[in-house]
Amino acid sequence: MGTLTQRGMNRRSLLTATGAAAIGLTFTACGQKPAAPAGGEEAKLNFYNWDTYIGETTLADFKTATGVDVNMSLFATNDELFAKLKAGNPGFDVVVPSNEFVARMGQAGMLEVLDHTKIPNIKNIDPAFMNPEFDPGRKYSMPYTWLVLGIGYRKSKVKGVPDSWKHLFDSAQYKGKIALLSESADLIRLAAKYKGHSVNNIPPELIVQIEAMLIKQKPFIKAFHDDNGQDMLASGEVDLVLEYNGDIAQLMKEDDDVGFVIPKEGSLINSDTLCIPKGAPRPLNAHKFINYLLDAQAGAAISKTILYPTPNAAAKALMPDDYKNNPVIFPPLELMAKCEYGAFEGAEKASQYEEVITRVRAA
Repeated sequence: MGTLTQRGMNRRSLLTATGAAAIGLTFTACGQKPAAPAGGEEAKLNFYNWDTYIGETTLADFKTATGVDVNMSLFATNDELFAKLKAGNPGFDVVVPSNEFVARMGQAGMLEVLDHTKIPNIKNIDPAFMNPEFDPGRKYSMPYTWLVLGIGYRKSKVKGVPDSWKHLFDSAQYKGKIALLSESADLIRLAAKYKGHSVNNIPPELIVQIEAMLIKQKPFIKAFHDDNGQDMLASGEVDLVLEYNGDIAQLMKEDDDVGFVIPKEGSLINSDTLCIPKGAPRPLNAHKFINYLLDAQAGAAISKTILYPTPNAAAKALMPDDYKNNPVIFPPLELMAKCEYGAFEGAEKASQYEEVITRVRAA
């Protein structure tokens, strides 16, 4: 697979450069023949994951430990994952949807209920992540990583710390040097945060105000990016970017002129999860694989590769101090208290958000 920590190859890469998603690119744990079937299941597993979102040796290590050969194929967006499974599971055993899509897929009957007795490493998960609103009691999902959106910025090009969403959504101060994420729901929810509202249950009149505000801001925006905002910041195309903390943390390791801030109004938290899709052909291996990913050593190896915040307390304890104490990867509690998960509020609301941002981008 090569080095996964190369900047620009992040967890939401769209694979446009390689076309990997289009051709169904797969990675196997190793070149050996699959082990003999065990426990009534063939010793293999099909894993559907984001790009560059696994440890460099995780799949091979799992093969060594269990004899189960993992075939990993890649998706680029939650919408792609949902569409692939909506018509029926084509053979995946473990998938990695984000929080909102756990709720959406669970409600649609697209996920299997997890057997916690087959996941003893559940004990390694920080209790704070064990009962999220999007999946109470972890019925369908185990936490894999979490992410929080904020502003990445070029210190030498901005005045002070840009600690308000105003700088992105409602100001001409950095005209032509701003990049926003292209995901419609994220933009509208964060704009609602700026306006003093929750990211959820946004009333129609506020959505109208947000659309007008973003259309007014449109001439000052350089780009709506597909999660390559850290590259735009690195190259100097922009001085401020709406991006995930993990992506900016990677860039900050290379460039001390880069900073990251969660605005004072609060932000949006995402969580990526491990789920077994309905109709998984090898549910025993699926539980075995999820349990392995929640192992302390395995989890630490993954975190060292991908540099995203881990909800695995045992894995975090094994990480170096420059990871555990990094306020970009693990923002202060007083800031996180102002952050929320986005709730799935139905397909109609999702379509409405997409239509709003389509009009903004066309303005």
